[in-house]
Parts: sequence; structure tokens; C-alpha cells
Amino acid sequence: MNDTSENKSFHRAIIVVALGFLALALVFSARAALGLAMPIWENDLDWSRGYVSNVAAVALLIMAVASPISGFILDRKGLRFTLLLGLIAVFISCIVISMAQSAWVLLIGFGIIGGVGFGIVATHMIASAVARVYPENVGFASGIATSGSSAGQFLIVPLIALIFASFSWRWGFAGIAVGIACLIPLVWWVPSDKPAKQVSKASTINDATDLKFSLKKLFSTPVFHLLFWSYLICGYTTTGVIETHLMPFASFCGFEPIPSAAAYGLLSAVNLVGMISIGWLTDKMNRPLLLGCIYIIRGFTFWILLNVGTSYETLLLFAVIFGVVDYSTVPVTASLVASHIGLKVMGLTMGLLSAGHSIGAAIAASLGGYFFDRDATYDLIWVSSIALAIIAGVLAFLIKDNPSQKLRVQ
Repeated sequence: MNDTSENKSFHRAIIVVALGFLALALVFSARAALGLAMPIWENDLDWSRGYVSNVAAVALLIMAVASPISGFILDRKGLRFTLLLGLIAVFISCIVISMAQSAWVLLIGFGIIGGVGFGIVATHMIASAVARVYPENVGFASGIATSGSSAGQFLIVPLIALIFASFSWRWGFAGIAVGIACLIPLVWWVPSDKPAKQVSKASTINDATDLKFSLKKLFSTPVFHLLFWSYLICGYTTTGVIETHLMPFASFCGFEPIPSAAAYGLLSAVNLVGMISIGWLTDKMNRPLLLGCIYIIRGFTFWILLNVGTSYETLLLFAVIFGVVDYSTVPVTASLVASHIGLKVMGLTMGLLSAGHSIGAAIAASLGGYFFDRDATYDLIWVSSIALAIIAGVLAFLIKDNPSQKLRVQ
């Protein structure tokens, strides 16, 4: 490869990483805004936490359907088309929510329309797109791009909380819509996708055009099942319980909206560093060992939540430790998919894993609201998260990682 081709490939990779970072920053902030608005809707509109939690669960189930479809579209149509489709859906979702006068409009706006957009503009799509343009260091590059999911929440969620407090929740969702509208034209900077380079492993799947064949091969691959079930638990212990219930839990503990959002912002800031650092480690060490340790440490953090009480310092301690191991599973999982399954079907594979992630998250989001409405406490959902995180760690440890079989470009 000559210098000109290398420079073009590098510039293309930079554009994909940057646009992916910005898109995830805005979309994940829109998702997090639901938890921030939940106590307000409960007090002002009499929308129970159980109902709003079920709206979140509906969105996650829609995401479970949209994720593999968007992954297949990514493999066939490329990032530009797929990203544009998802951003438009999230934009419409935020507009509908900002004008909601009744609970069923929230269900349509966030649960259905938002679920489609969230399922498309997600870490699985960005990680897959990055792996295709920067295959030599999948972990590090995807870690930077997908850290936008945390960086945006670190900066944007506290700003949304300020808008909620100073104006109203309607202006907060409208503001997110404006941000997404500004990002949509930039999607045209994404270069046309080239065919994905494939890893030189006989066991990888090399045909992205035959959906039935690809699915059959995936479901007969043991490493896919280990990654799928651990990622389902990942969704339960992150998006389901933390993204949906951490800020309502903080409100329940007696913390005001802005301090609660600040704690969430701290978690996101640490998560940003954690994702990039874990992404770098992914390319340097045994990946299943790294992934398993992430899950085990995550399980420990829920013990901290059980002991928060009225201590804001304990909540901040949780935010710091959990932040390191929150979304940091993404670059490790993406790297394992690239090397053990293949780049040509990476969009579909990551989409299926993301579907499992969303199913686990939907279960946790709904259970969290149900347990709180029944028992007026989140303790049971925290205890279940401890047990499941340990199981996910064990599943990750069962994956074999042979350095000689890591990603190589032909």
C-alpha cells in the first residue's frame, strides 16, 4: 500500500471515529434524559415510575429488533445511510416527547420511535464501522469512537438537568433535537464504504450477503453464544438498571436533580477514560481475561449501591468504580467478534449481540420499576445484578484467546 492510499485510509478512519463519537454523545444523552425526567413526570403528571420504566423497556425491546437489522443494513449499505436513518428517528423521537401531553404519547415517542433510533445509532454499529476502516487496532479505535456514549453524557446530561431545572423538561428534549439536527448534515462527510477486509481465519464467516447462511453459522459458533449471553447480562447490569434507574434512585435517596446528574456525569467521565484505556488494553493482553474481570468488578459495584443510604460520597464512589467498567465491554467484545467471527458479518453479529443487550436491559428496566413500586426499594435489583455480573464473568473466561489468531489484514 502506497503513502497516498495509507493517508486516505487514515483520514477515512478519523472521519468515521469522529462522527461516531458525536452521534453516540447525543443519542445516549437522549436515552439518559428519560431517567432524569422520571421523578419530574411522577410528581407533575402522575406518570408512575413503573409506567415510565415500562416505556424504557418497550424502547429496549424495539432496540433488540432494530439492532440486528441495522447491523445487516450496515454490512450491505454502509455507515452513511445507516447513521442518517438512525439520527432522523432520534430527532423525531425528541420532538414528539417535547410535545407530549399524555402518557401514551411518551410511549410512542420514546418507546417506539426512539427505540428504532436508539437501536440503530448504538455502540454496536459504530464499533463495527470503525473495525472495518481501522482493522489493525480494533480495540483502541473502537474504544475512542464508542466513548462518545460516555463523553456526551458527561457534558450534555448535566446541561439537560440544568435546562429541566431552569425551564422545563420539554425544553430539555427540544434542545437535544436541535443538537441532532445540527449533526445530521455532517453525516455526508462519511466516505462511501469499501468492502470489509477479512481476517485470515478459516473459522470466520466470509459471506455477508446470505442472511440465512450467516445466521446459521453464527448460531452454531460456541464463541457467539458465550458473547451473546454475557452481553445480555451486560445490558441488564448497565442500560437496564443504571441508565434507567440510577438517577431515580439518587432522587429516592434524597439528592436533588443537579447533584444526581453530576454523579451521573462523573460516572460518564470516568467511563470515557475507561473505554479508551480498556480499548488500548484490548490490543495488548488476553481479551477473555480482561472481559471477565470487567464483569466481576462491575458486580462488586452494586454492593456499593446497596450501602449508599443518604451518603452522596458513597454514590460518587460507585460512580467512579462503575464508570471504569460500564461501557468498557464494547471494545473488547468488538475485538473478539472481529477476530473470532469476522469483519464481513460484524455488523450483523454485533447487532445480534446488541439485541441480547437490549433484551437484558428491558428485563432490568421493567423489574426495577416493578420492585420499586412494590417494595419502595431498589435492593432486589442491585442484588440480582451482583449475581448476574459474576455469571457473565465466568462466561467470558470460557472464551479462548490465542494471540496467533488475533486480527490480521490480508
